[in-house]
Order: sequence, then structure tokens, then C-alpha cells
Amino acid sequence: MNVDQEMNFDARPNVSSVPQREAAAAHALDATQPERAATIELVRARGLVKHFPVEGSDDVVRAVDGVTFEILSGETLGLVGESGCGKSTVGRLLLRLIEPTQGEIEFDGRAVVKLKSRELRLLRREMQIIFQDPYASLNPRMTVRDIVGEPLVIHKLGSKEERKTRVAELLTKVGLDPDYMNRYPHEFSGGQRQRIGIARALALNPKLIVADEPVSALDVSVQAQIVNLLQDLQQEFGLTYLFISHGLAVVEHISTRVAVMYLGRIVEVASAAELYANPQHPYTQALLSAIPIPDPTRKRKRIVLHGDVPTPINPPSGCRFRTRCPQAIPECAEIDPDLREIAPGGHTAACIRVPGWKDAPTLA
Repeated sequence: MNVDQEMNFDARPNVSSVPQREAAAAHALDATQPERAATIELVRARGLVKHFPVEGSDDVVRAVDGVTFEILSGETLGLVGESGCGKSTVGRLLLRLIEPTQGEIEFDGRAVVKLKSRELRLLRREMQIIFQDPYASLNPRMTVRDIVGEPLVIHKLGSKEERKTRVAELLTKVGLDPDYMNRYPHEFSGGQRQRIGIARALALNPKLIVADEPVSALDVSVQAQIVNLLQDLQQEFGLTYLFISHGLAVVEHISTRVAVMYLGRIVEVASAAELYANPQHPYTQALLSAIPIPDPTRKRKRIVLHGDVPTPINPPSGCRFRTRCPQAIPECAEIDPDLREIAPGGHTAACIRVPGWKDAPTLA
């Protein structure tokens, strides 16, 4: 695939059609089952919690409040949700850029939370991040050569000439001319700056890359180029992505599986094809109903959520989505639903109104 090839984000099945949804979901399960059985788990998070103290008060902001998931080696897990739901905090917790309040994180069999500073530095070679703002994440006083080569300097890898050669290789991989290495960030467009950020993330040959809304600040045509580039690099280097975004069309295109977050909790996880074809949680259904259809003759039934997102300082009792949920019943205020596998192939949801949830086993 050419890294500059544009794609149509809106080419998707009609999710409002029940027969088509069921057929697409069945096809998705058949396609993903062999891969999941043969793939190694690279990242595991269990009961992940991050509370931020409120200055001048005993209250805390429950940014992440009991998140459990895994990422398989070589896949892309898309993490979606409204702004402020805790997506970026989850990504930073995995890399231990911020310390968790509670919970466990395993990376390639190692307990990340228990690592000492020296061990954590070695682990940084295998875990990298691509930031949302391609300009703010690049030091304006440094040349591209220094920016992309900085990880090699920090980890004392290679001679000066070898690092220069490596930078040239990385710039070529991300579609930039190696002659650009002596330029400064302000001399590049937004898309080019994001390519520089991607080259920096690749410098140490990581296994996992947390892509924190890497295309949200870019034009749509440039978004397509960056997403295609990320997919090409994943195939070439066997990368694993946690792709954080609120762009549902982008997530559908790039993700193997998708996790949906709301107010610090994951409410649904499924393969990308099944989630978009057969969403089960009411919040997921509302999100997907907002995706426009590029056909003026077709209309999708929009699920409009009323009210504002509750404050993470004092979330509602029971299900956190109940105050905006069109399917809420009195029991939703009393039961705090956990993720349960409601369909074969790892389709999980946290909602008592989802068919089969009450009889489904609790995840370990």
C-alpha cells in the first residue's frame, strides 16, 4: 500500500440493517477466531485505576476507574469514547508516564508497575508513544536529526555516524527525504511533523506503540496518509498499537478490535467488524448512530443522548451511563455492571440491558 494513498473512511456496511449486521458479525467472528487463538498476549491491564486529587479538597477525579483489557501481539486495539472519558490516561498508564493509583499492568510477561527505574528505562525501548499534537511534541530548538536520534543517544546506542545513518533510514521509512534531517520542526507541514514523531517512536524498534489521537489535529486527506503509513509500518515491523481516538471512522479502518470507554470505564469490547455491525451497549449504539452516511438518499436513525456527561469527581451510582441512557431502568441505579462475554469471539459488554448479560460468566 502506498503511504500517500487516500482511503474512503465512510465505506462501511449499513449498520442500521439487522440482516446485514448479523451477516457481517458472523463473518467477523469466523475471520478473527484462528488469529486470536494463535496470537500471544503482549499487554494485560487488570483493575487499572487512576485518581487525581482535587486541590483544596478531599475529592478525587476518577479519570480511570477499574479498567481491564488485553492487547494481543501484532494487533491494533482501538480505544474510543468522548473527550474526558480517560482514553489518554489509560495510554500513559500503560507506559508508566504516570503512576497508577491501583491495578496491574503486564507487558510481555513483566509486571510494569513493580519495575525499578533502571529496569523501566530498558523497557522504554519496547514501548513508545505518538502524541496528538505533532508540533507541541517536537522541540522547536532541535533539528529533525536530533529529534529522531535522541532516543538512540539516551540509550547510548551506536556511534554518531551510525545514529545519523539510522535517522536517514527512519525518515525514508516514514516517507520523508533524509536531506530534511537538518531542518527544524517549523519548516514542515502538520502531516510531515507527525511523520517525524512516528520516526522518533520507531527509533528503538519498539514492540508496542501508543498512538494518542495521532491524526485528530490533521486534515482529513493527511489523516488518510498517516493511517496508511501506520498500517504499512505495522506489517513491516510487526508492531502492536493502542490506537486512541474519537474518530470512529478512522478507528474502524485501522483497528483489529475496539474498546469503548465512558467516564473512566470500558463498556464494550469486540472485533472492529462486529462492533460496528452489531453494537450491543446503548452507549456504543448512540456513538455509531452519529456517523454520517455519505449518501443523501439514505438516513440512519440517530440516537440522541440527553444531558451532560456526569462529573468524574462524583459519578452516578450503579451504571455510569444510566443518567443519559434511553434504555435505563430502576435497577441500573443499583447494579454496577462488569464486563461479561455476551457473544463468542470475545464480544464483551457491561450493561444489564444487553441480552444474555445476566447469564454470562464474569471475566477472570
